This record gives sequence, structure tokens and C-alpha cells, in this order.
Amino acid sequence: MPMHFDATFFALVALILFLGVVLYAKAPAKVGAALNERAARIAKEIEDAAKLRSEAEALLAEYKKKRADAEKEAADIVTLAKQEAETLATETKAKLADMLKRRTAQAEQKIAQAEAAAVKDVRAAAAEKAIAAAARLVAEASKGTKGADLIAESIKAVKSGLN
Repeated sequence: MPMHFDATFFALVALILFLGVVLYAKAPAKVGAALNERAARIAKEIEDAAKLRSEAEALLAEYKKKRADAEKEAADIVTLAKQEAETLATETKAKLADMLKRRTAQAEQKIAQAEAAAVKDVRAAAAEKAIAAAARLVAEASKGTKGADLIAESIKAVKSGLN
């Protein structure tokens, strides 16, 4: 039986030769080593990525805590400022009321002094008018003998008043 060498046969022979050369050159071990090396490198990158992620999460948590602390501190500052403003407003109102009370008392005192001075001036003016009127009446009454008698009586009254 004659053997036919067609293209399939030559393809089979070429494949067997190729596989023999590959096995002889230890290509499966080299491919396996390369794949193992690549797998190790990918595992290391995954490990590094996981480590970076945990560090990022820790950093994020820290910043969230700092932000919360800053917001709390800001709220405390606002609350304190409101309390101080209310206290200042209360103190200012009290001081203003006290100052108004003092100024009112001073004004009332000045008014009372002015009234007293006015009454004193009116009394002094009235006394001066009365003295002037009395002097005119005495001057008119002291004319003649009647005036001499009046002067004599006044001198007696002063002497009896001194004794």
C-alpha cells in the first residue's frame, strides 16, 4: 500500500517537530515561570493597591474627623459669640438705663436749683420793691413834725430792743 504524503501528513510532522523543539528548549517551564512572575507582580500590585486603599480610607476618615471637629468648633464659636453679644447687649441696656436715670436726676436737680434761684430772685426783687416803697412812704411820712416824732419813737424802740 503506497503511502500518500499529502499536506495533512506534513502538517502533523511539522507540529511534532515544533513540539519537540519547544519541549527541548524547556519553553513550558519558561512560560510557566514567566506566568508565575507575572502573577506574582500582579499579586504585589493588588497588595499595594489594597494597602494604598486602606491608607486612603484612613486618611479620609481622619479628614472627616477633622472636618467634624472644625464644624463643631465653628458652631461653638458662633454660640459663644451669640452669648457674648447677648451679654453685651444686656450690659449696654443696663448701662444706658443707669446713665439715663443719672442724667434725669441731674436734670431734675438743675431744674430744682433753677426754681430755687428763681424764687430767691423773685423774693429779692420783691424785697427790694418793698424796701423802695417803704422808703418812699417813710420819706413822705417823715416830712414835718410827724417825721420827727416817728424818728424819736424809732430811737426809743431801738434802745429798748438793745437793753
